[in-house]
Amino acid sequence: MDKKIIKLKVVTPERVVYESEIYQVTLPTQAGEVTILPNHRSYIASLKPGEIITKSEKGEEEISLAVAGGFVEFHDNSLVVLADEAHRAEEIDIEEVEKAKKRAEDIKNRVIQTDEMEYARVAASLEIEMAKLKVAQRYMKRRGL
Repeated sequence: MDKKIIKLKVVTPERVVYESEIYQVTLPTQAGEVTILPNHRSYIASLKPGEIITKSEKGEEEISLAVAGGFVEFHDNSLVVLADEAHRAEEIDIEEVEKAKKRAEDIKNRVIQTDEMEYARVAASLEIEMAKLKVAQRYMKRRGL
């Protein structure tokens, strides 16, 4: 391919969250953080809750998205992220995330004596809220807010 770009598309069951041409992307996979550059070999992985960071070719623009898990497929400089849930940084309401995080922590502390499935569900919810909070705080810091 002549251009050194990646065509990225982040999709949830509800909508296309982000679509752009980028130079680099860092993804939170189950095997650890992975960075993909143009002309990377074909790649498929499952995502864990965390932050997707994209960069333009000269690095002047960085976009962050919070993702709640899903799958990623890269082939011929085309990257598709099929996310269970994904949020652009500017869409995240920090106050709402803080409230949800507190509710999840309270439930987590109460359900320690309950079954493992309920505990795992609450722990996963907390992990998602933490990823959203991280993305929103980074966005606010970059914007000087």
